[in-house]
Amino acid sequence: MAAISRVPVLLCLVCLPLVATAQSVMVDPTWNLRLRHEQVDDGAFARDAIADTLRLRAGLHFAFPHGWSALLEGEGIASAGNHYNSGANGRTAYPAVIDPSGAELNQSWIAWNGAKGAAKFGRQRILIDNQRWVGNVGWRQNEQTFDALSLEYKPIAGLTLRYDWLDRVHRVSGDDARDPLARERNLESHLFNAAWKHGTQQVVGYACLHHDQDVASASTSTYGLRWTGDRLRDGNGWGWTAEAANQRNYSTNPLHFSHSYWLLEPAYNWHGTSFKAGWEHLGGNGSHALQTPLATLHAFNGWDDKFLATPAGGLNDRYLSASGKFGHIRDGRFAWALAWHDYRADTALAGFGHYGSEWNASLGFPLATRVQALLKIADYRADRFARDTTKVWLQVEWASAK
Repeated sequence: MAAISRVPVLLCLVCLPLVATAQSVMVDPTWNLRLRHEQVDDGAFARDAIADTLRLRAGLHFAFPHGWSALLEGEGIASAGNHYNSGANGRTAYPAVIDPSGAELNQSWIAWNGAKGAAKFGRQRILIDNQRWVGNVGWRQNEQTFDALSLEYKPIAGLTLRYDWLDRVHRVSGDDARDPLARERNLESHLFNAAWKHGTQQVVGYACLHHDQDVASASTSTYGLRWTGDRLRDGNGWGWTAEAANQRNYSTNPLHFSHSYWLLEPAYNWHGTSFKAGWEHLGGNGSHALQTPLATLHAFNGWDDKFLATPAGGLNDRYLSASGKFGHIRDGRFAWALAWHDYRADTALAGFGHYGSEWNASLGFPLATRVQALLKIADYRADRFARDTTKVWLQVEWASAK
């Protein structure tokens, strides 16, 4: 339904009279300011990319009586130069850093929250589970949002049922991207999620019926089951994540395929440090592979973003990671993370072999109350896929209390 795309404007017209007449309305300004330097050395390009960008996200959150609320939020990104390919500036001689300059409406929704249920309608941020299938790509300066209807129901303690209808996705490339399909996509997608939590364990069953009305071959149905939990005593002990799914062609997709997905991730927590060993499998048949186009992709398969689209041969990402905090300073503690990835094709296929490997490291620390700094690096060493790539980020972020 194309009508939902006009929802942000209609919400403005509806909310203003409500603000003017309601006696107990609360209005809170929200904002987030993020300054980032990103440098990319990619062996496929003769020049390095250097992107210095500033993102301001600001809005007004309205709290009405009887559980009703609304948000109007805009977003603007400024760049200090054009020594990178933003996807909108035409600088294709440089590596890509998808943080284009511009301004746009980021969120505009109206919501209701009750004791056992909730609903939200309009342009909104959607985060489901670990964001492997649907997320907001929060790492990029221009986040991904959806024109959508979201419903949640909690019939009994520990059980949460969720349904999301997606009409349109506004992608991180922004409204001025050279490729129109990178700006936004018209959808007719249905997401179902049932989560049962008992103690420290949670089991989630989900179905993602994704119909891309602009690119028929991107339409897929994905059904899966996810299990997480831990056995901690005084903060120490084992934890785990296990997930399995199957993805097939859906709706008007002219292709025919069936791909498997699984994730196995045991973890051990010891005196504030979390150690993980993981194996994530995205199946491929040599001509097509499992895809997750609505996910927060930067959070998976390495920060160098070499696998935003799964290669036709599929992907096996085996990794080790450690993270924790140290030190005591006035506004918090230093947070660190270190990870190593080994990337290979689906082992059932011959001729694709070893893609490459990657190191990731980050150090975050507070500069003042609600001001966070981050130093981050990713180093990809290619074997049979892409080229050697090193990325470095320096970032400072200042956010409102809410």
